Parts: sequence; C-alpha cells; structure tokens
Amino acid sequence: MTRRSGPIGRTLAVVSAAVAAVAVLTAGAALPAGDPPVDPITPVVNGIVNVGINGPDGAPASSVLVLLGITVLSVAPAVLLMMTSFTKIFIVLAMTRNAIGLTSIPPTQVLAGLALFLSIFIMWPVITDVNTLAVQPYLAGNIDFTAAMHAALGPLREFMLAHTRQEDLGLMTRAANLANPASPSDVPIQTLIPAFMISELRAGFIIGFVIFVPFLVIDLVVSAGLMALGMMMLPPVMISLPFKILLFILVDGWGLIITALVGSYGSG
Repeated sequence: MTRRSGPIGRTLAVVSAAVAAVAVLTAGAALPAGDPPVDPITPVVNGIVNVGINGPDGAPASSVLVLLGITVLSVAPAVLLMMTSFTKIFIVLAMTRNAIGLTSIPPTQVLAGLALFLSIFIMWPVITDVNTLAVQPYLAGNIDFTAAMHAALGPLREFMLAHTRQEDLGLMTRAANLANPASPSDVPIQTLIPAFMISELRAGFIIGFVIFVPFLVIDLVVSAGLMALGMMMLPPVMISLPFKILLFILVDGWGLIITALVGSYGSG
C-alpha cells in the first residue's frame, strides 16, 4: 500500500490542480460584464482608444523619443549633405587629392571624416541654437513637435541664406514658377535647400580650380623638361608627384585649405 501511495498522491495533485484551474476560468467567465480596465498609457473612453505621446508631466514619452531618434538617424545623411557645409568641404578635399595626383591617399573615409568634423566645427553655433530653441523646450514639454520643427528650421534657414547666392535663389524660384519672395524670411524651404546646394557646389569647384593651378604648372614644367631631354617613355607623373608633394608640404597645404574653408563661413 505504501508503494502505491506515491503515484496515487501525484495523480490526486494533478487532478486537484486541473479542477482549480477550471474553477478560476469559470469564475472569470461568470463575472458581470462591466467597464474594461483603463490602461494609463492607452486609456479607453466610450470605446475609443486614445494613444498619448506625452508623459504625465507633458514631456514626450520615452517611446516617442526612441522613434524620433531612429527617424533622425535615417534622415541624418540627407540633412548632412544638403543643409550643412559638408558638401563643399568634401569636394575641396577630394579635388585637392586629385590635383596632387594621389588617387587613394588619403583614403576617402579619411576625407569624409575630416569633412564631417570640420562641418561640426563650422555648424556648432547653429547646432547650439537648434538645441536651445527647439530640442530642450520640446524635451521639457514646453512646445509640441510642430513648434519644435519650426524653431529648429530657423537657425538652419539663416545659415543657408547667408551662404546662398541670389542668382541661385532666383533660378529655383523661376523653376518652381513662384513669385519672387518679398524678404529672405519668405523663401520657401523647398526652394532654399536646392539653391544652397548649387551655391555650395559652385564655391567648391572654384576653390578646387584655384588649388589645381599650381600643380598643373608643375606638371607642365616636368613634361616640357622630359620632352627636351628626349625621355618620351617616362611618365611625367613619376617625376612631378614628388615635387608636388614637396610643394604641398612646404606651403602647409592642409592648413591653408582648412583655414580657407573655415574662413569662407565666417568662422575663422
């Protein structure tokens, strides 16, 4: 009898647990149908689910901040290329590398990194204004998302207007069949951004052309000297490249280029 008590006891325990579970489910089903429990995050009022995006103190919820952060990261490359000084700086650095005759030194990643941090340096006053006028008030719950976007566009608009030619603004305005704006503040953002890009491309190519000239002179002198010596089969690049690198080092080329780039935005 003792050896059979173990299996019988376990069987009775399983049966008791099953009966208890059925009793709980039956009791839950027998409860009167009343108002559903109210979720503090997504409250249900009269059958309508209200999804709130702000916390209890009026500040944006953490989930909304995560969503906005992911959105900013997804559009950051476009903003970096179209609304900052990155484009012109990268064009000038790449054209300088080509003018020297080095196709892969410095690597493109190095040039992009240098252009990125120079852009942050140049745009730092704008970034500070955006953080003060838009980001911090929105995080504190003082303004909504729409007001934060308008406040953030203000410093960026001032920066782009200060470095955009009127000819390029007129070009994009005529292309969009719009009337001439009465003041710079009336320029639409969809017109200002491409006009700013065109101005940056033009300025970058002008600086690149000026950088190309002394290296072109060295190439011409070396080519003429090789032809005078009858050394037709020797590539001129092999002779001119060391002289161009030496000239670039002697005049502190990187320092001059970076100083000119920073000074072109009034940050020098």
